[in-house]
Amino acid sequence: MSMPFQWPAAYAPAVQPPVNPPERSLWFVFRGAELLVAAAPGATTLPHCNHPNTLGMMPQRTQYLGVLGGQHCFSAELAVDAVAPQGWIWQGLRALFGALDEAQFALAGRALQIVDWDRTHQYCGSCGRATAARTSERSRECPGCGLVVYPRLAPAVMGLVRREKEILLARAPRFPKDMYSALAGFVEPGETLEQCLEREVYEEVGIKVRNVRYFASQPWPFPHSLMIAFFADYYSGEIRVDGTEIEDAQWFDVRNLENLPRLPARISIARRLIDAAKGEMLAS
Repeated sequence: MSMPFQWPAAYAPAVQPPVNPPERSLWFVFRGAELLVAAAPGATTLPHCNHPNTLGMMPQRTQYLGVLGGQHCFSAELAVDAVAPQGWIWQGLRALFGALDEAQFALAGRALQIVDWDRTHQYCGSCGRATAARTSERSRECPGCGLVVYPRLAPAVMGLVRREKEILLARAPRFPKDMYSALAGFVEPGETLEQCLEREVYEEVGIKVRNVRYFASQPWPFPHSLMIAFFADYYSGEIRVDGTEIEDAQWFDVRNLENLPRLPARISIARRLIDAAKGEMLAS
C-alpha cells in the first residue's frame, strides 16, 4: 500500500554529494516548514538549478538527499524572513498534496524532516559544543564528548476501534471544525505498539479493546513522526472522554454514510484507516 510521504521507488538515499556537482539538481528549499515552488498556475514545480544562490537566495544550511529518478537532490534552509524570488511562492506541504509531482512530494517530506533535524542539532545536547556532520551516515557527532545524534523519529500509534457495524471516532480541540478521526498517541519507553494503543484508547475515552491488528504505517513530517495504524475490537466500557486531549467521542454506524462526520484529508493514514474499515464492514 502506497502512502503519501513514503520513499518513492525511484529514490536512492545518500549522504555525500557527487564530487563533480551537476549543473542542474532538484532543490527542496525551505523557509521554516514552507517549501519554495513556482507560482505559475497549474504548474507546481521545484527549483532545478545548480544552487539556490542562482535565484538570489542564500541558504543557512544545505543537505544532500540522494538521487531521484537519476536526478541529484538537495535540501536547503533559509532564514524565516526570506522573501521568495519573483515567480516563486512559499507553500506548506499539506497544500501541495495532489499539486506537486507525487515522487517529489514524497521526498519533500523527507527533506523537511532532515532540514528540521539538522537545524535543531547544531550543538551537542550533552556538553554544548558545536556538532559536525558525519560523512559515513546521516548523523552529527560532537568532537568533544563523542555523542552521535541521528534524525529524530517519534513513533505514534493510531487505532480505529470497531464494534459490530460501528467505528469509534474522536475529536481533539486542535482539529478543524466538525472533524473527527481515529484515536492516536505517542509510544512510551518500554511499551509495545499494541500496549500503546490499548493505553491511549483507555486513557482518552475509557474504552478497553482487544484483537489489535496492524493496518499500515506512514512517515509524517510534521515535524518528525512515524504513524503506525491498527484496527482493534471493542471489549468493554462506556465512552468517557478525558476532556483534555479529547473533547468528544462517538460511535458512528458505517451503514449510515451520510451521518458520518467530517473526516481527515486523504493525505493522512487516518483517512486510509477509516475508509478501509468502512469497506470491510460494509462487505461483511
